[in-house]
Amino acid sequence: MSIEQAIEVLQIEARGILNLAQRINENFTQMVDMIYRSRGRVIIAGIGKSGLIGRKIVATLNSTGTRSIFLHPVEAMHGDLGIVSKEDIFIALSNSGETDELNILLPSIRNAGCPIIAFTGNTQSTLAKQSDLIIDVGVETEACPLKMVPTASTTAQLAMGDALAVVLINKRKFSPTDFKKFHPGGLIGSRLSYRVEDIMLSGDSIPRVYEGTKMETALELMDRRKLGAILILKNDDTLTGIITDGDVRRMIVQRAKIYGRNVEKLMVKNPKAVKQSTPLYEALNTMEIHQITVLPVVDAQGRVTGILHLHDILGKGTIKFNGIQ
Repeated sequence: MSIEQAIEVLQIEARGILNLAQRINENFTQMVDMIYRSRGRVIIAGIGKSGLIGRKIVATLNSTGTRSIFLHPVEAMHGDLGIVSKEDIFIALSNSGETDELNILLPSIRNAGCPIIAFTGNTQSTLAKQSDLIIDVGVETEACPLKMVPTASTTAQLAMGDALAVVLINKRKFSPTDFKKFHPGGLIGSRLSYRVEDIMLSGDSIPRVYEGTKMETALELMDRRKLGAILILKNDDTLTGIITDGDVRRMIVQRAKIYGRNVEKLMVKNPKAVKQSTPLYEALNTMEIHQITVLPVVDAQGRVTGILHLHDILGKGTIKFNGIQ
């Protein structure tokens, strides 16, 4: 029963979002142009669940180059209205469009010379009638059995906010470099800072041997390079395999014969690899997904040009994420 109910909730919310696509019209285009041309901020307001959605939309807009702020309608009527200027764009979130705490604020917003955009599910509501633009975010039904708790309606508001943010990203030609400017101390910013070629080890620093090399020779080189792995190459320098510390431990546990054997008999064939131009965050994602700490770096022909270790991505303690070293 629980599984069926959960599936029904997801289906209702999914339909609510898909139905929004049929209602994207010229009003959406006008909203994007207004915000793009504005020299002020986007001010978003809402009460209750809509207020929480509004805060998330603000966070998304701020992180993608659109200056935004959340204004609580009650606090606005007790002094915070002073942040509103005629250069700003005001977006009001209310599914019913009849939220008293929000609607009572609208004349003051209008007097400040600020245009008003409504995200509402009721295009004939008080909010809609007092707005310059109406963005219809209505849903057929809420997902809860009572048909009262904001579920599908808040999901629709959030999805429309994401649509707005993404369109503005493209319109502003917002790049990964721009994104990093707004995340200078975070993990995302650090990941976006480099490509693999910027920090990989190359030349004689690459622990590598060729097919036909005995395991004892390979293990000696692995120990000297201290990267926990050795790459196996063909005579034309193309990558054919890898042996890691973990592989050696498993061989010992399994009592496999190691010494005297050629590396290609014991290596892991066709290991994961990246190109020099690969963004560092993609390399890190590959390491996380496959639970590995070393990645060979190859060119378009599969020839080894470098090697990347997890410690080099994390800076061996020199890079700080969220203030923690």
